[in-house]
Amino acid sequence: MYKKLLFLLPLFLSFNLSADPVDIRVSYEIPQIQTSEYHRPYVALWIQDPTGNVVLNLTVLYDVEMKDNRGEEWLKDLRQWWRKSGRSVSLPLDAVSAPTRPVGVHEVEKTDVELPALTEGNYTLMVEAAREVGGREVVKFPFIWDGKEPVEIQAGGKSELGSISLTVKKST
Repeated sequence: MYKKLLFLLPLFLSFNLSADPVDIRVSYEIPQIQTSEYHRPYVALWIQDPTGNVVLNLTVLYDVEMKDNRGEEWLKDLRQWWRKSGRSVSLPLDAVSAPTRPVGVHEVEKTDVELPALTEGNYTLMVEAAREVGGREVVKFPFIWDGKEPVEIQAGGKSELGSISLTVKKST
């Protein structure tokens, strides 16, 4: 029996059960759109691994106060998030779901996040926005987390999203 356990020991030691806690901050802009009928967009921000699996839902903005949870019906318009995570989670997501936001710059900050899945490697921050009687946009931010050096990247959307920045660093 001990021989079997010794055989499995290298496999166990090579598997990282937990990563150091990280701080994640995303700043995103909802631009002013000139249209006769404007609705605030539903927005989802999440991190996924190279295989497309969701590592962390950062925020999901929708009409959380609508009677009988009717705001959840239109979450399917966030098509990528819905396929990857939305249809399999119980809504509202604690500390993730929130009401839609007005035009302007907003921040999502998660501190001391302990993620067994956020070990060293390649990841993608996904930002998706969809607006009733409007458009839909997905912005992808590939990044490499080495577990040591902070990650700071910026990009921007073209229609439903404006400037977006991501910062990932080891918690202090």
